[in-house]
Amino acid sequence: MKRVAIIQSNYIPWKGYFDLIASVDEFVLYDTVQYTRRDWRNRNLIKTASGLQWLSVPVKVRGRYHQSIAETEIMGNEWASQHWRTITSNYRRSSFFDDVRQWLEPVYTEEHFTHLSALNHRLIRSVCSYLGIGTRIRSSSEFMVSEERSERLAEICQQTQAGVYVSGPAAKSYLNEQLFTDRGIDVSWFDYGPYPEYPQLWGSFEHGVSILDLLFNCGKSAPSFMKWVQR
Repeated sequence: MKRVAIIQSNYIPWKGYFDLIASVDEFVLYDTVQYTRRDWRNRNLIKTASGLQWLSVPVKVRGRYHQSIAETEIMGNEWASQHWRTITSNYRRSSFFDDVRQWLEPVYTEEHFTHLSALNHRLIRSVCSYLGIGTRIRSSSEFMVSEERSERLAEICQQTQAGVYVSGPAAKSYLNEQLFTDRGIDVSWFDYGPYPEYPQLWGSFEHGVSILDLLFNCGKSAPSFMKWVQR
């Protein structure tokens, strides 16, 4: 049966996000929902010599309290060169920096993005390509859905002809599984981890950082430290 996952658009997300993508046949970036501040939508963590550091994409939020992720605009262009300098200064000593740099650097130094979700989409696709994840990726804006949260997810699954909806464990608190059952769709709960440690710079090991950390340190062998390669 066709497996589908639907997760909000995130900036250079952690390895578990890509494990979920790899576990399904079709992945939908859920960017038509409301943008949430101080969340993973526009920021993520990397490791540095002085500890964990946030990389945050500045976005326009003043007076835009109900904007969707897809509607959220990026403020200026300076952030991109700043992020790349920070990434370079902290990962240039990593084993696979040059390998990853070939496709990642142009995203920061040559391309221009006006909207957050477009940036996220570009980076997510690039990481999937590097890892060899062939899952089809779409945006929720491609679908016609209603207003109720669980109803929207079920409708997207129905329109993708999903047989199984694969959800992250956090949705257990609100997901109405009956809406999926009524449409002949099974709900499967994805289990993140446990993950093995990999060679990592800068002190004690940290799992909850951007996947860039895994890519720079392990290169093409990164899937060996993820779950999807074990399927």
